[in-house]
Amino acid sequence: MNEASFTFEDYRAIARWILERTPHRPRVGIIAGSGLGGLGDGLESAHVFPYGDIPQFPQSTVAGHAGRLVLGRLSNVPVVVMQGRFHFYEGHSMHRVTLPVRVMATMGIETLIVTNAAGGINPAFNVGDIMCINDHIFIPGMAGHHPLIGPNDDRLGPRFPDLSNAYSPTLRRLAHEVAAEQGIDLRDGVYVMVSGPSYETPAELRFLRAIGADAVGMSTVPEVVVARHQGVKVLGFSLITNKVITEPRESDEPMELHEEVVAIGNQRAAVLRELVRGIVARLGA
Repeated sequence: MNEASFTFEDYRAIARWILERTPHRPRVGIIAGSGLGGLGDGLESAHVFPYGDIPQFPQSTVAGHAGRLVLGRLSNVPVVVMQGRFHFYEGHSMHRVTLPVRVMATMGIETLIVTNAAGGINPAFNVGDIMCINDHIFIPGMAGHHPLIGPNDDRLGPRFPDLSNAYSPTLRRLAHEVAAEQGIDLRDGVYVMVSGPSYETPAELRFLRAIGADAVGMSTVPEVVVARHQGVKVLGFSLITNKVITEPRESDEPMELHEEVVAIGNQRAAVLRELVRGIVARLGA
């Protein structure tokens, strides 16, 4: 089918296919980014669905993304976890990138927790820091690649959704409370999405810093936009896996940045996993 023409009925059909194969009825959706797929491991009574088995789901092609949808219980709360996401730079349309979020919302999630690996633009950030996203800048959206372009179905959400509180203030306060209890120095900041897949030039990074970005990545924002379109509350985290370079390098040798991103993600996954676990527990209280 034309992937730009997914309909309300398509989302319902995919959601029904999944729910017919598991007793879980998730209240919270979690998207695990590069090196962070461990968030889906260890769920109680887990049911695992490889993306290739789910009708109309594409495959994840990025190293560090397992490509599985896992349903189970986390801190006794029913959740659905995406172990790996789809990216615009893989050649998917924005409608296909956000298909899983549409399906999760149709399945009944009330909260979406999104995580990503990001480059630290803010000079005060260090590798391994966790940033609670309080706002975003959507460079692809400015260029016309937006997940809500096309006919609007009012059963999904309004034609012109408000994103002034895209990242729930209530959930962000909760995140800081849980982080303080766990001894985590949780940062706050603005995430900027670029399309990728090339990493940014030093001049581009100076521009992004000038317009207010604290961290940069190649995902997350389309998923957030679609979740908010359907009335799902969103909490977002960026794991700072590298500090960006804002001045031209003198070496001709390329940097192996993706390997660094995955490695740092693996090293800090346990910290972020416990933070998310604590937040989900509070949501279920």
